Amino acid sequence: MISILIADDHVLFREGLKQILARHKEIRVVDEAGSGNEAMWKILQGKYTLVLLDIAMPGRSGLDILEEIRKERPDLPVLILSMYPEEQYAVRVLKAGAAGYVTKESAASDLIHAIKKVASGGKYISPAVAERLADAMEHDVHGPLHQSLSNREFQVMKMLAAGKTLREIAEDLILSEKTITTYRARILEKMKLRNNVELSRYAMKHGLLE
Repeated sequence: MISILIADDHVLFREGLKQILARHKEIRVVDEAGSGNEAMWKILQGKYTLVLLDIAMPGRSGLDILEEIRKERPDLPVLILSMYPEEQYAVRVLKAGAAGYVTKESAASDLIHAIKKVASGGKYISPAVAERLADAMEHDVHGPLHQSLSNREFQVMKMLAAGKTLREIAEDLILSEKTITTYRARILEKMKLRNNVELSRYAMKHGLLE
């Protein structure tokens, strides 16, 4: 039996996902969480075959939770199920220790295949992601500048590029405005950019905006 924890902040999506998974007798959703903190608390308390984890959650993002899972439960496989296209996050989360990446637009059969593969100890990635991952590993030093950002910096960078203010980002991430200001300075320095306008142009050029 494959026992799953679903971590996603959208109740309707979780319900739909449970209906899809209920059609397969070997898969059982045993718990769910609507936030990163709730997910982490349940992961530390319970036993699961794998975690289906969304990236975009209020407060602590899926990237933060993935990092903590790798520290606290390194043997627990994490399958990222995200609304973001593969080119935005897939390579980053796989390098961070995720066992696979599936977009929410994928067919149900692809998700089931991914769950079974990850639950059996394998990795699930599409051929396109496999190519990107190999290229990223080979050319890490000379890759795109945004690859040098930490997961939190990457998250803040995307929000800045989308036009959010420092205050809005601070509220979304439950951090101080001063902390976000520090992140912004660090991001601009690492990416060799001067301001938010250049950051937005960079993000558009590299397909990092929804």
